Amino acid sequence: MTDIHSHVIWDVDDGPATLEESIVMLGAAAEDGTADLVATPHANPRYPFQHEIAWQRIRELTEATGGRPRIHLGCEFHLTFDNVDHLMDNLGLYTINGKQYLLVECPDSHIGRHTESILRRIVEAGVVPIVAHPERNPVLRQKLSRVEGWVESGCLLQLTALSVTGGFGASAREAALRLLDRGLAHFVASDAHDPVRRHPRLGEARQLVLSRYGEDAAEILFSENPRAVVEGTPLSGGKQLAWQRPVRWYQFWKAPC
Repeated sequence: MTDIHSHVIWDVDDGPATLEESIVMLGAAAEDGTADLVATPHANPRYPFQHEIAWQRIRELTEATGGRPRIHLGCEFHLTFDNVDHLMDNLGLYTINGKQYLLVECPDSHIGRHTESILRRIVEAGVVPIVAHPERNPVLRQKLSRVEGWVESGCLLQLTALSVTGGFGASAREAALRLLDRGLAHFVASDAHDPVRRHPRLGEARQLVLSRYGEDAAEILFSENPRAVVEGTPLSGGKQLAWQRPVRWYQFWKAPC
């Protein structure tokens, strides 16, 4: 499996506080079957993105763990009208593995009308926004049709493994399953922050997806699509066809991206 959203670098945001905690998290991820993991420190007013420090700590973690799992660098970019100009001037600094995919986080309390224009600017710049955990956002949960519009315009959606399994409560789980049922999800990732409560293990969520939607869906959401993001290979987005068995659900409708 490949995990495109995790906070495993110590002492850069609200993730682990120590090197030892980071090592425990990486060990748990590897043991659970994660071969590649993207470290995505927050990039927001509270936690400025420290690119060089992040890379230095990735090198230390790679040495300490023997490269299991392999660690790549991205960030979780907090999307606001105020920071979009800086983002557009520095896209390569924030994208996953320096490629064309950018993990973005929307504000929890208010998502203004300008959000669509910001996402459109990113897409027009040749970068594919991956909207992080929309099922946990109280604003987006109430209006999934708005998220569907983002997908149709070229965005991709990432669900949190703990949302799928119920770890973030009934509302987040219901929203996650609705997004999956409607073909609007493209990845499941851990968004891990610590070794226990918000852990990096994806296996339980993968098993649930496998039992509900089949092996093809599990393989694509946890392995094929996230691996394409890390490698920077083109990934057809848009709304997926209805998930019906035995029809393969990933016969993509292609959206511009």
